[in-house]
Amino acid sequence: MTGNGTGPTLPGKGSGPRPVIETLGMAGGRRARVDVAEPTVDAFLLSFGVIFLAELGDKSQLMALAFASRYRAWIVLVAVTLATLLVHAASVLVGSLFAVALPTSLIQVVAGIAFFVFAAWTLRGDELGEEDEGRAARSGRWAIVTIGTAFFLAELGDKTMLATITLATTEAPLGVWLGSTAGMVAADALAIGIGALLGTRLPERAIRIFAAVAFVVFGAILVAEGLHIV
Repeated sequence: MTGNGTGPTLPGKGSGPRPVIETLGMAGGRRARVDVAEPTVDAFLLSFGVIFLAELGDKSQLMALAFASRYRAWIVLVAVTLATLLVHAASVLVGSLFAVALPTSLIQVVAGIAFFVFAAWTLRGDELGEEDEGRAARSGRWAIVTIGTAFFLAELGDKTMLATITLATTEAPLGVWLGSTAGMVAADALAIGIGALLGTRLPERAIRIFAAVAFVVFGAILVAEGLHIV
């Protein structure tokens, strides 16, 4: 984990920290540098993996499959991307506010417990309710607006949104935002692609077990860090 997602900075003249690659010292005539973009890259990769797993078998992925049977795959993915960017931007903002307002140790423990909840949620699985099925069945001239609106509403309070908030409490906000969005779109694209080629779905039970184990591992690490066990 990368703490609160902020890289090392040095004070500038009469200003706050500078978000650039900073020179930290001289050694044998060579400058030692630290790239503050590294926490963002780490956050992107972690968020991509977590949300990719969380989206497999999730309600919004099932909606993507339903829409893909009515619209072209690229239209569905564009709509999913736009809706996810909006929802996860709000999620990252909420998570970042928690990170500023609460002690790091408390955040890590609470985030770890949240991942345990996500593990149980993943094992339970999701299914489309009547309202979700009604949204997926709608058609209209503006397909991207129709699909995007349905996804936006489906994501509010969903597991992937809550997981994004949790990630944003401990990781770099920009990396979480882009990584979580990319992970969700990749999971939906994979499901749509396999469904189109093979006429089948991903092996949901095996994926749920793998994802749940991953969430438990993430949660255990966070709790251990918050309690200063490791």
